[in-house]
Amino acid sequence: MLRLGRPSEIWFKPALSVIAAVAPPNLALLALGRLDLAMYTMAGSLCALYAHNRPYAARARVLAGVVLGMTGGLAVALLTAALTHDAVVLVTVGALLAAAQKALCDATRLGPPGNVVLTFISSAALFAPQTPGQLPGHLGLALAAGAWAWLVGMAPGLLRPHGPERRATAHALSTAAAYAAYTADTADGAGRVRTRAAAAAAVNAAWQTLLSACPGVSRRALERLVVRAEIALAAPADTDPTRLRHWARELRGTGPVPCPDDLVDDDELLGIDVELAVTRPPLRRRLGPLAPIATRTAIGCGLAGYASLALGVGRPYWALVTAASLYQANVTLTWSRGVQRVVGNIVGVLAFAALVPLAHLAPTALVLVCLALNFGAEALISRNYWLGSVCVTPMALLITEFAQAQDPARLVAERLADTVVGAVVGFAAAIAVTNRPAGDRLGDALTAVERAREHTARLLADRQPAAGALESARRALAGALVELRAAADAAYGEWWQRALPEERVVTAEQSGHRTLAATVRRRGLLPDRDAKARAEDVRG
Repeated sequence: MLRLGRPSEIWFKPALSVIAAVAPPNLALLALGRLDLAMYTMAGSLCALYAHNRPYAARARVLAGVVLGMTGGLAVALLTAALTHDAVVLVTVGALLAAAQKALCDATRLGPPGNVVLTFISSAALFAPQTPGQLPGHLGLALAAGAWAWLVGMAPGLLRPHGPERRATAHALSTAAAYAAYTADTADGAGRVRTRAAAAAAVNAAWQTLLSACPGVSRRALERLVVRAEIALAAPADTDPTRLRHWARELRGTGPVPCPDDLVDDDELLGIDVELAVTRPPLRRRLGPLAPIATRTAIGCGLAGYASLALGVGRPYWALVTAASLYQANVTLTWSRGVQRVVGNIVGVLAFAALVPLAHLAPTALVLVCLALNFGAEALISRNYWLGSVCVTPMALLITEFAQAQDPARLVAERLADTVVGAVVGFAAAIAVTNRPAGDRLGDALTAVERAREHTARLLADRQPAAGALESARRALAGALVELRAAADAAYGEWWQRALPEERVVTAEQSGHRTLAATVRRRGLLPDRDAKARAEDVRG
């Protein structure tokens, strides 16, 4: 749980973006002598952390939605703070906001940092002194900073307009090459399944990225390369990993998109046009399966806040945010996140004790230390959550100093107490609120894979399927297999589940990938095998 992984390929992008978004508003407030307003500008500035893996056309929409969502949560929190000082009411509103933010972020697949930043902003605002007359000005500051964060997030598109699509395609090629190489070098079944699942997820993510990008020559060229990654995933034994890695390296540079020698026919890409015409399920349907996670979040955050109040802690929102940060796809991952959160916060409190004398030298030093911690958090969190928390914790403590100087010893004691309370109570809620629908979703995912495989097999048996039909079916089957693996991982990680169809999952995955390989050979993109082997692939 505490092992450090490799940093994200784009760790520097959110790290530099948050500095560019936070620094100008904070320095302006410092020059005006109004650092007490920094909490509101930081609410907008932190929106720059989102959507770094999305094409710029999609990023513009997502960032605007994040800014509006942040402002809406902040408005509810500030209005509540202005109308009541009852701590129980404030904690209750904070827990409900946290549950709504968790459900919406998961349903829209917002991506990192997810709901935690939004919950931190709204929860902290609930306990900030407020009057109704101050609301327009404070919300205006948040919106202005959010608009600046939007510009910061979009600015790299001026220099590298297709950067996110190129990175996603490069990652798909790299993971497909790793799978092909792993299959050739070892017979480890469990490792093969993990490597294949990672490659399939990367290929699926690349398609989602390309489908949300603006059409054009560059996107079409990248689509051809993702088809090559799909082919490697379907038939690793017939794939040259070196060539895939070479294409991935070229994509990460600034040169033209590489052009494979064996070009993919336009017919290979007809299925993409079919996918573009398919509408996503309505938000209500996507929210339904998340009801257990949202319930966990509401109950866990509420009980954590109430427990903190009972202990006499002055900032119960820290316990609330700690609980909100725990909830992952299942109980096993929630337990891991709880351990990481506690370890990171304890080390972070020690870091705060070391940094606070420097921060107290002058307001300028306080602002600069917070900026450095912002950068450190985003630079380290992709290696492991606890390592990023080492920077997040002292930053959150120092933010309280913007309004007025605090007693460091009291801040340390309260943060430690809230961390333990939030982690223990939040995890207890995760155990108490079972997620039995996870088993139902696994069954639905299994059925979807089996139907997609049967449909693809029927098209394979047809000598002349409709143009694009086979490619659309192949991509639908590949996506269904990714969803099946995600549903299986989520269901297996729940502690209180009925017996799960593990053997059926393995069979469905194996037959699905064999059918994908058959579609590749049907297109003549790989060396053919004898007719008997092809028939066995189709039958699965």
